[in-house]
Amino acid sequence: MDTEERFHFAHAQSPLGHALFEALGLSTHDFETNVIIIDGTIHTHLDSFAAAMRAVGWPYRLLAVVGFIPGPLKTFTYNRIARNRYALFGRYDTCMMPDPKLMARFIDRGEAA
Repeated sequence: MDTEERFHFAHAQSPLGHALFEALGLSTHDFETNVIIIDGTIHTHLDSFAAAMRAVGWPYRLLAVVGFIPGPLKTFTYNRIARNRYALFGRYDTCMMPDPKLMARFIDRGEAA
């Protein structure tokens, strides 16, 4: 999806991720959302998904339409998907481990996560 490898990652539970969540006023106990920063703009919840889809280009860019959902409905939609994510997308017995190429894109890989 991110063929140009523009995205870099940090674990929410790492010192860097913890500091970012804290600075944004997000819970540092229940990591209920992901955070994406594109061109200095911070996005969370469903807006982070929409921003990521816009950034990776076609055909995924079409999915960015969710960013236009009105605020309360957007929050409701995000929370419903989050609560039902395992039913919708499946659950695994073990965590997916990124391959070395993807792991190299984690900016906090030297920190304990």
